[in-house]
Amino acid sequence: MGLVVAYQNFEQGYATSHERATCNELARRLAALKGFEFAGDHDPSAEYPGRLYFVPRRTLVNVDGIGEFGIASEDDLFGGLVPHAFAASKAITHPLLHEDAPAPSGWSHEFPERVRDVVLGGYSVFDAADALAAGQRLLREGPIRLKLVRGVGGRGQRLVASRDELESALDEIDPDELFSHGLVIEENLEEVVTHSVGQIRVADLFASYCGTQRLTADNTGTEVYGGSDLLVARGGFEALLALDLPDSARVAIAKARLYDAAAAKCFSGFFASRRNYDVARGVGFGAQARCGVLEQSWRMGGASGAEIAALEAFRADPDLRSVHASTVEVYGDGAEPPAGAMVYFRGIDDKVGAILKYALVERR
Repeated sequence: MGLVVAYQNFEQGYATSHERATCNELARRLAALKGFEFAGDHDPSAEYPGRLYFVPRRTLVNVDGIGEFGIASEDDLFGGLVPHAFAASKAITHPLLHEDAPAPSGWSHEFPERVRDVVLGGYSVFDAADALAAGQRLLREGPIRLKLVRGVGGRGQRLVASRDELESALDEIDPDELFSHGLVIEENLEEVVTHSVGQIRVADLFASYCGTQRLTADNTGTEVYGGSDLLVARGGFEALLALDLPDSARVAIAKARLYDAAAAKCFSGFFASRRNYDVARGVGFGAQARCGVLEQSWRMGGASGAEIAALEAFRADPDLRSVHASTVEVYGDGAEPPAGAMVYFRGIDDKVGAILKYALVERR
C-alpha cells in the first residue's frame, strides 16, 4: 500500500495557516486518486510501511538531501525537483545585468537567452548596485515593476515610474533578502490578463490546461490572486490544442511550451509532475501590445484545486475528454461556497484574516 504525505517545507517561502490546510486537503484528494492512504505531514524520523508519495508546498531542491526520501521521478511527488534553489523561482526568467554580475552558484546564462523571445523585458539582480543600474536602464523605456523573488500571489511587488521611486523602493529591501533570493525588475504591463498554462500527471492520469487568473481584494484592500478558470483536456497539449481556443490562449500555450523545454534543457536533474506557467498579456513599453511568461510553478499552486478536481472528473468518467475547472479565493467574513464546491479552507488565517478557498468543476 502506498502512502501520501504532505511535506510542509514552508521554510523555503512565506507560510500561512490556510496554505498548510490547503496542502493537507489536496494531499487527501491526491491519495484517493492514486488509491493510496493519506498519512498526514511527513515525519522524517518515522518508519513508513509503504511507498511514499510526497505533496510538498514548495518546489524541492536536490541539494537539500531530498534523495534520501526516495524521490527519484515525477511519479514520487506532486510538484517538481530542481538542481538549485534559485531554479524554482521567478529569478530564472531574466538575464543578469552583465555576465559577471552577482548570482547564485549554478546560475544558467543559457536559460534566459533561450526564453528571451517569450518573456517580458527585464533583469534579475542580487545586489543593490545592479538593482539600481538595471532599474535605471529599464526606466528609459517606461514604468517598471519590482518583484521580490519570494513574493507569491501578487504580494511583494511594487510599480516604479521614476528614479526617485526606484531608489526609495530599493532602500526598503533587506540586503540579505536581495543577496540570498534576488529581485526581478521587469517591464510593467497595463490592462493585464494573466493566462495559466500547465500540465499535471498523477498515477495514470495526465491532463493539460489553459485559462486565466482573477484578482480580488484581500482584507487590507490590496489586489491579490483570487482564483483561476481553466479549460482542462485529458492528455497532452495536442489534445488541448484540438479544442476550440481563442488565439490569445494558443499564443500563451506556445510561449509556455518553449519556456518548459528550455528548463528541461538547462537544468540537469529537473523533473515535475505539476508544471504551471503564468503568461501575461497587456500593454507594455511604448504602448505596445506585449505577451510573455512571467514565471513557472513546479509546486502546488493556486490553480491546483481546479487541476485535481479535473483529474477526479476524468477518473470518474473514462470517456470524459475535457472539463471547465475553477478555483476561487474570497476574503472577508460571511463568504459562502456555492453548491457542489470542494472547500479547501474556510476560516480565519493567522496572517491574512478571513478567507474561503474552494474549487468547482463543470462538464463541457
